[in-house]
Amino acid sequence: MTHPDPRDSALVRAARGLPTTHTPVWFMRQAGRSLPEYREVRADVPMLQACRTPELVCEITMQPVRRHGVDAAIFFSDIVVPLAAAGIDVDIKPGIGPVVAHPVRTQADVDALPELIAEQVEDITRSVQLLVAELGGTPLIGFAGAPFTLASYLIEGGPSKNHEHTKALMYGAPDVWNALCAKLSRISGTFLRVQAEAGASAIQLFDSWVGALSLPDYLRFVQPHSAAALAAVADLDVPRIHFGVGTGELLAAMGEAGADVVGVDYRLPLDVAAQRLGSAYSVQGNLDPALLFAPREPLEAKVREILTLGKAARGHIFNLGHGVLPSTDPDALTRVVDLVHTESSSGSSGSA
Repeated sequence: MTHPDPRDSALVRAARGLPTTHTPVWFMRQAGRSLPEYREVRADVPMLQACRTPELVCEITMQPVRRHGVDAAIFFSDIVVPLAAAGIDVDIKPGIGPVVAHPVRTQADVDALPELIAEQVEDITRSVQLLVAELGGTPLIGFAGAPFTLASYLIEGGPSKNHEHTKALMYGAPDVWNALCAKLSRISGTFLRVQAEAGASAIQLFDSWVGALSLPDYLRFVQPHSAAALAAVADLDVPRIHFGVGTGELLAAMGEAGADVVGVDYRLPLDVAAQRLGSAYSVQGNLDPALLFAPREPLEAKVREILTLGKAARGHIFNLGHGVLPSTDPDALTRVVDLVHTESSSGSSGSA
């Protein structure tokens, strides 16, 4: 059976600013989280083990594609997977998140961090290959954490609200900071490249915590390293999506780091985001994940509004403004997919 080429899918075309038959839709954290079938296959399997088991990665990544009919699969992984694969002592604690055994605070700590080589993640290559074979014409989006967020976890030792150790190191020891982020950009870049070379049709660099920074700090301390991570796949002809949380003031700079698509969280209307970005970028977003708990009528009204505002950009990929919340009703996600497809198919969408 011959499938359409995923490189000509609505998602890839929208990412490139090309005309599409409908607005493509997928959801961050759609792989897992709210699905009962996910909880069933993940029962008693630690997160990092699940992320390194190709058959399980394939099954979890496919579940929302089967259930919701989304236009793309997002590779089931975690931002610390490449760190652990390289040999860094990090674990994912249920209810807490990534926890680092030995926080990185000095140049000696940075020097002790290993590099990641592709041979250490051959299971990731296998997972992507299994998925590409099963997905057919549906594109797979590869995934990695951005250097700033990875650095914050390593420096703080785990999740942080204020990033005080991170910012203290940035300002107090910029040489150490830059050495750390340069190493992390290579790790992220290697991880992205492995997925793209194995067959992913697009990649996303996810910067969970970068909204904690001002624009001048982002430009000085972060943008060069995110650009280096994104540059690792620049020659592979895969669209690059760059997303962060609370980044309304950083959008243009995040695009300039090497993105084709800039993800927009739910705090900023897409037409405003498009104005800030200019005509060189597509946008992704940006339904508030909490609105999936609202009654059907106001939820559908918001979906329609976002579709309208997204037309201000050269291309629009419908998504949430952050990840699916664990207690979300999966049927609400399916209804949103159906509505996006129905509403956007009535006219040309995906290009300005």
